[in-house]
Amino acid sequence: MEIQIKRVQLFNASCVALVVTALTFATRAGMIDPWIQEFGLNATEVGWIVGTAFWGFTLAMVFGGPLVDVIGMNRILIIAFTGHVVGILLTIVATGFWSLYISTLFIGISNGMVEAACNPLIATIYPDDKTKRLNHFHVWFPGGIVIGGLMVYFLNSIGFGWRIHMALMLLPTLLYGFMFIKLKFPQTERVLAGVSTRDMYRSVVSPLFIFMACCMLLTAMTELGTNQWIAALLENVGVPAILLLVWVSGIMAIGRQIAGPIVHRLSPSGVLLSSAILAGIGLVLLSYSNGYWSFAAAAVFALGITYFWPTMLGFVSENVPKSGALGLAIMGGIGFLGGAIAQPVLGSIFDMQTSLALPEGQTLESLRLAVEGSVDADILAMAKLIGGKNALRYVAILPVILTIAFGYLYFTRHRRQSEKLDFELETGLTGR
Repeated sequence: MEIQIKRVQLFNASCVALVVTALTFATRAGMIDPWIQEFGLNATEVGWIVGTAFWGFTLAMVFGGPLVDVIGMNRILIIAFTGHVVGILLTIVATGFWSLYISTLFIGISNGMVEAACNPLIATIYPDDKTKRLNHFHVWFPGGIVIGGLMVYFLNSIGFGWRIHMALMLLPTLLYGFMFIKLKFPQTERVLAGVSTRDMYRSVVSPLFIFMACCMLLTAMTELGTNQWIAALLENVGVPAILLLVWVSGIMAIGRQIAGPIVHRLSPSGVLLSSAILAGIGLVLLSYSNGYWSFAAAAVFALGITYFWPTMLGFVSENVPKSGALGLAIMGGIGFLGGAIAQPVLGSIFDMQTSLALPEGQTLESLRLAVEGSVDADILAMAKLIGGKNALRYVAILPVILTIAFGYLYFTRHRRQSEKLDFELETGLTGR
């Protein structure tokens, strides 16, 4: 008896699961300063805690990706659901660095399991429309950040702390578990196509795949590093910094929803090249903007990073199809590895640049104890603003490198396509 696959329901449930992943990201962005204050941590220590979510994601993708073909996508999602519930509860009762570290690791692993299962699931149920559908699926990462960022902003404004933010994430977690529980899952595209495991592993060491994996590391550092820290880096820019994250994420969500015609017009490699250029310009503008002009700069940056993640996945799935679920898992894992590396590095740069901006004789450790509204608190706020802007200028180096890499990819592929077209035309004329 043939199993009926309800692909619309599977797609919708996948989107809700990705919203939970995004909510963990958005709420953490608003927890950096509260954790520093409540637990006496510095930015570097918080960077290690936040980075743990990315390390956990990477581990889940690396180990969960190959298991998708073996134990099935449904079992991977059961692991994700369980880990999300455990991680959220452990975060709520956290008492310091290590309890936050462990709970964040659980959440990171669960986030990775969601993508390890859902990316190949969508590639399988929409085999002729992968890049567009993956963009539509990944609408809900920035979309979830918009929801989470607004939630943090409004709950903070009425006096609810970060533990309430975490508790509310249980609601969509239980929802996606309920949505998936009765659905039947297909086998992965690679298994259905009869591609051997040997061919799959051979594909992920091909030159094109390795090139794209290296680029994925840098695109993710640009996107995830900046977005996770933007609320802290621009805390004193003159507008609520968490709303900058919401603004960036809202633009990303809209952009990914209309990805189809853009990808078709520019080609995936053309989209990636344009994205790298805009991301670099946006970071530089952010590092010089103040007040409401920061929203204009953030919009340029958002347009740059909108298509990075889903287009990278779609490009690999379409151009290295034999890599299958493993290829998507490696790409996602490397992406979050980049995010993991970026967190403590960016935290350290922020600390260093803030310290350099302090008047002689002042230290971060002493000023963190300053009473709000005091002269010392104002000195710290100004130093943090300068430090955050300088940190963004360091991040801007990454899209410059990506512009060179994607420029090479675009012009190489464009030339090959032109040569292929010329050959087909000449062959056709000769045949007549």
